[in-house]
Amino acid sequence: QVKVVESGGGLVQPGGSLRLSCTTSGFTLDDYGIGWFRQVPGKQREGVACISSQDRSRYYVDSVKGRFTISGDNERSTVYLQMDNLKPEDTAVYYCATDQMPYPCALTPRRYNVWGQGTQVTVSS
Repeated sequence: QVKVVESGGGLVQPGGSLRLSCTTSGFTLDDYGIGWFRQVPGKQREGVACISSQDRSRYYVDSVKGRFTISGDNERSTVYLQMDNLKPEDTAVYYCATDQMPYPCALTPRRYNVWGQGTQVTVSS
């Protein structure tokens, strides 16, 4: 059974860092890409970053470039989202999901078919 579970969210001050984890099961990171999305109440889900299967190419939304880094660990079957220099506007529930379309990845939600339950990130002083 294909499954993803997010962890690592929390409360952090502006300028701080968090590392989110997406622990996967039922497949390998060579099979499917992984995307990170975020959502705040009343707004559409926004793609943040993705990492492709096979070639591990990465893509970021402009608002997080230079601050967020996505990476994959095959041995741990986990994809990480390192978030640095966090801003209040990064506050959201963060989700990871599997991208079963051919690589390279893209931040189009309809490509993603298995989603986790989400983890809350709050950036506030």
